[in-house]
Amino acid sequence: MNAALSAISAVEIIGVPMDLGASRRGVDMGPAAVRYAKLYERLRALGVEHIVDHGNLHVPIRESIEAGEAGAKYFSVIQGVCDELAALVESAIHAKRMPIVLGGDHSIAMGTLAGLTRAYGNAPGLVWIDAHADINNPQSSPSGNVHGMPLWFALERGYALAENTVLIGLRDVDVVEKRILHESRVRAYSMTDVDKLGMTRVMEEALRLAGAGGRRIHVSFDMDGIDPSEAPGTGTPVKGGLSYREAHLAMEMLAESGALGSIEMVEINPILDNRNQTAALAVGLICSGLGNSTL
Repeated sequence: MNAALSAISAVEIIGVPMDLGASRRGVDMGPAAVRYAKLYERLRALGVEHIVDHGNLHVPIRESIEAGEAGAKYFSVIQGVCDELAALVESAIHAKRMPIVLGGDHSIAMGTLAGLTRAYGNAPGLVWIDAHADINNPQSSPSGNVHGMPLWFALERGYALAENTVLIGLRDVDVVEKRILHESRVRAYSMTDVDKLGMTRVMEEALRLAGAGGRRIHVSFDMDGIDPSEAPGTGTPVKGGLSYREAHLAMEMLAESGALGSIEMVEINPILDNRNQTAALAVGLICSGLGNSTL
């Protein structure tokens, strides 16, 4: 396969080995798995000239800290790491480099979106690909796991705007969370919608909504949005997800739009993976988002 040269000439890679927002351990090794899957080499081959890798932010292990409030476990520590992440993301945008954030669980999206909002002066358009809505709050969450809440916090804080936020791939939404999602007025496409409409139409509508007003678009890609047959290395797999080609099509269309400004890949758990298959897929998706194509 031939790769078209990327239109993006400079990126900054930020690893966030966060596992405090989830119950299952191992997702903290996600950034290392993605790097092991030759992210740097693939970016170079794609023609990205300037690559700054910040390594991994420090995340305390849960055995060394208190969980805090049951409704949002480890929230204060998670927020501290997200503050550091926000500063790096903001700096990358100011330096005219695309941030590529590697998780870690999805709670880190609070930091990524905060940094983007500060850098742009307003909230970015948001394409959130996920099996779950992640819009629970500390009162509604049945588990208290913060990786199920980052979208709610982002909307509450103005780091995402409902009219410019699109969820794609939903197929596992809590009962109360479903009500919160409807009340939020965020546009959501379940897998049933993807089946009925086709991925091309879903992405066309997503790009129109997220990119309205010339906004830069951030894609926050939870690997459990993809069917577990293609992405087994994730902590909360749900059957019936996006296919390999649907996932790549989403990223290819984001690249073609010219509006993609940042990428976040989360919930990669090497302990649950098969020969680093999920991390390798994540690398391929990042490259598709940067313009990799067959012809």
